[in-house]
Amino acid sequence: MGLLAEYEITCEGLPFVAVAKEVPETTLELKFHPSESHYTAFLVRVTEGPADAVEQAFEAGAFVADYAPIEREDATPCYRVEPAISISMRDQLGDYVDDVTELQALAAADADIKGIRVTATGWIQSGWFADRETLDSFRSFWERNGRFQLRRLTPAADAGDADAGLTDRQREALLTANEMGYFEIPRTASLEDVADELEITASSLSERLRRAHSHLIDTVVSYSID
Repeated sequence: MGLLAEYEITCEGLPFVAVAKEVPETTLELKFHPSESHYTAFLVRVTEGPADAVEQAFEAGAFVADYAPIEREDATPCYRVEPAISISMRDQLGDYVDDVTELQALAAADADIKGIRVTATGWIQSGWFADRETLDSFRSFWERNGRFQLRRLTPAADAGDADAGLTDRQREALLTANEMGYFEIPRTASLEDVADELEITASSLSERLRRAHSHLIDTVVSYSID
C-alpha cells in the first residue's frame, strides 16, 4: 500500500532555492527525473509571482545553462530549464551535505516524488514511499544535513486530502480570509482588509484565492450526468 508524505527539507544548496530567495514573492513548482550523479532537465512552473523576475534570476545564476518557455493550457508560466553540464550533484551540494554518495543512492530508493515546491530555504516535497523504512532513510539523511520536517503522512489508500495541492500561501490566504469574515454573508472584511493583514496587494490576494478555489473545486466537487 505504501505511504503518502509531505515534508520540508531545509538546504539552501538545493537547485532553485537561490531563485526563490532572489524573488521571494514567487512560488515555484518543480518536476524532474533524479539522476545518481547529475541533475537532469527541470520543468519549472511559476504558480505565483512575476515570471520576468524569475527569468532574470535564471540568467544571473550559475546553475542554469539555458531555459525555454513551455506553453500550457492554463497559461501558467512554465519553463524547461537545462542545468549547467559542468555542475554535478556533488558540485551543487558538496558544501551542504556530508555524504553525496548517500544522497545519490536516495535517487534509486523505492519512492516516487510527485511534487516539489521551492522555498527560500529548501524544498517542500510530496510523494509516495514503499514503507516507513524508506521514508526514514530520507528523514535520517536530511536531519543530519539540515532540517527535515514531516508535514503530512497518510496511508496511500486513505490519502486524498482536499488541500494537499494548495501552496502554503494559498492555504494561508484562505484561512485568513475565512477568519476575518471575507466569506461571511454579509462580509465583515473586504479584500483589501485581508490583503493588508497578509501584507500583500489586493490583486495578489485575489489571484491566490482564485487559484485555491479552482483547486478545491477540482478536488472536492465532482459532476455526474444521469
